[in-house]
Amino acid sequence: MVSFSDLLRSMSPTKGHGWKIKIPESWLQGRATFGGLSAALCLEAVNRNYPDLPPLRTAQITFLGPTGNNAIINSQVLRQGKSVIYIRAEIINDAGIATSAVFSFGTTRPSQLDQNFVAPPDVPAPQDSVDLFKLAPAPAFTQNFECRHCSGSLPLSGLEQAEFGFWVRHKDKSANDLVALLCIADMAPPAILSVLTKFAPVSTMTWMLNFLNEQPQTQDGWWQMHSKAQNAKDGYSSENMNIWNSDGELSVVGLQNVTIFH
Repeated sequence: MVSFSDLLRSMSPTKGHGWKIKIPESWLQGRATFGGLSAALCLEAVNRNYPDLPPLRTAQITFLGPTGNNAIINSQVLRQGKSVIYIRAEIINDAGIATSAVFSFGTTRPSQLDQNFVAPPDVPAPQDSVDLFKLAPAPAFTQNFECRHCSGSLPLSGLEQAEFGFWVRHKDKSANDLVALLCIADMAPPAILSVLTKFAPVSTMTWMLNFLNEQPQTQDGWWQMHSKAQNAKDGYSSENMNIWNSDGELSVVGLQNVTIFH
């Protein structure tokens, strides 16, 4: 098994400021690379190509197709203003563009406002929550994480409640920066799975995340995630996500469109 940190260190430069990488089997989700890793590789390539960027504010990810084992990551500046810079990164394989990401980086602005309006749910601590992977089978990439179920229903429970909460962290103790957080933000399965009783293929089509802190941190690597499906219709599900750190500070909010083959 290749750790997250070792995998990033294996990225090597190509001509034209690109980066190439070989994805090991332990990071695959079926025949595709785990989506969180694809997004993280895009951000890592941007950070290497454009040092001294302002804090990351938003990531907009589109999963166009399976990344596969061998990939090249390219990036370019789309626009740079006085306070915000937009950079696109793409993962390319033999079939074309597999993942497209647009990152928005913005300098800190003076403001009288400093308040979160969404409180974290009251859930058990990680050590008092149930290991999710002991309850249900999981794809290969999950061996890189610890995941504890702490609220809501479970996948394939057949309940009307399409939401659940998890504590998640990297097994790699060195994976504790913003790139690692982007990777782990895709760890929770789509909430729509909780209304099913038998497995059906699902796949994230688009994913957007807003990062609320310049340098998000948490204790012992644990992040609390809450996912909720807003609807399921015509083969798609719109879902939102909140991520808090161990102190209950809201750190990331997200929205994804999930395709459902059911």
